[in-house]
Order: sequence, then structure tokens, then C-alpha cells
Amino acid sequence: MTDDAGTSGPCTPLDEVRAWVRDARRIAVLTGAGISAESGVPTFRDAQTGYWAQFNPMEMASETGFRAQPARVWDWYAHRRGLLAGVQPNAGHRALAAFAQHGRGRLTLITQNVDGLHQRAGSPDVLCLHGDLTADRWLDRPRACCDLAHAVPGHPPRCPTCGNLVRPGVVWFGEALPLPVLAAAQQAAQSCELMLVVGTAGAVYPAAGLAHQARHAGARVVVVNTAASELDGIAHAVLRGPAARLLPLLLDGPPMVGAP
Repeated sequence: MTDDAGTSGPCTPLDEVRAWVRDARRIAVLTGAGISAESGVPTFRDAQTGYWAQFNPMEMASETGFRAQPARVWDWYAHRRGLLAGVQPNAGHRALAAFAQHGRGRLTLITQNVDGLHQRAGSPDVLCLHGDLTADRWLDRPRACCDLAHAVPGHPPRCPTCGNLVRPGVVWFGEALPLPVLAAAQQAAQSCELMLVVGTAGAVYPAAGLAHQARHAGARVVVVNTAASELDGIAHAVLRGPAARLLPLLLDGPPMVGAP
């Protein structure tokens, strides 16, 4: 395993990984909170500040907590959405988007983040394992009368006919990941030739398990992170540094010769 993207010599780890990117026909990228933190997005626990510090975050991010205190939990998510105001995708987000747009289907982007910055940067078909903070959905199975566009405003909004509550479109503690998204992510991990693991500590499963699946299937695994992660030990290369600096360097090379 190699690390330190700044190593001097005829072929640095960064050069080697750039060659892997150039040659790979299928690339999977798994991103975590680190890439968004570089844009100033507070982590889940960072959002528990000020007034919100008095509440248990496990209760604020669970169905049980929402049903017990729907107004409180809804307002906390409104607070978190407000923290995203003015936050912009960084160079790492943009590099991934540009590569996906011009890579002729070579890259599949999987994220644990719920902030929507990959989508705002222009990445298509992002696989959001933990949902989308900017989206809403119904708390209970929607009936024919349930239409998000006509929900009655409130804390939280509700269906005017049956009273079904609107909830944030994220995956709460105790909930399963969306099965179609997880299946697509697992397929990408098992079929890729190269996986980039960016800005994640590698401690949350099943997301971190995708890197193990890629490694077991024969793919090269590269960790891009500012600090040590739990996935460093299975990586073929570790590039230590911010995604906003390293991803543009990795992904700005010429298209692969002979790519379909």
C-alpha cells in the first residue's frame, strides 16, 4: 500500500492512480461526509449545536422520535436544511461531475451524504444510500389522496384528507437502506475495475462493505482522505489529502484509449 500523494520520485502514488483511472473501464466512487465538510457542510453531530444540543440526536433521527415529537424533529431538519444555504459544491464534487458527464458511462457515483451537493455539481444518477435531506416523503404508506404538492403547510405538513405526515427523505436510524439503490451500488462495486473511496472513515455499514466487495471482486481500491480510515488496510493506494485538491488531479486526464 502507498500513501502521501506528495511523494517525490519518477512515479508517485498520484501518478500511479491516475494511470489506473485512465485505464479502468468501470469506476465506482463511494463518498462520505469528508468531501462535503470541505464545502462547509456540518456533519450530523455538528448540527446538534445551540438550542438543538439539548436533544438526543438518535431520537431526532428516528421514526419513533418523529412520531413522538413531529414538530420538534421537523424543525430540526428545517434547521439542517438552512445550514446548507450558501454552501456550494467544491472542486471535488465538480471533478466527479465533469468526469461522469464526459466519461461515457464509466463512473458510478455512490454517496452516503444527504446534502445533494453531488447533484448540484451536475453528477447524474447519483446513488444516495442514505436518502436526500432536500427531499420529502410520506411517513406512512401513501394513499391515493396523498400528494406532496398539495400537502397542508405545517410543522410538519400533512395530507389534507387522511392526515398522513410529511417527513424528510432521509434514512433514519433503524431503517433499511432503499433496496433498489443498495442493489445498484452493490452491482457497481462488484463490477468495477477501480473504486475510489473518498472522504469517509469507513465505519458505517453496509456502505463501507462496498469497498470490501470491490476488493474481493478483483478491483483496485483507492482511499482519498485527510486522515486514516478503517478502509486503509484493504486499499491498494491511500492518497492523504482533501478531495477538493486530489480529485481534480486524478480525474482530469485524457479519456481511456479504446473506451467504448
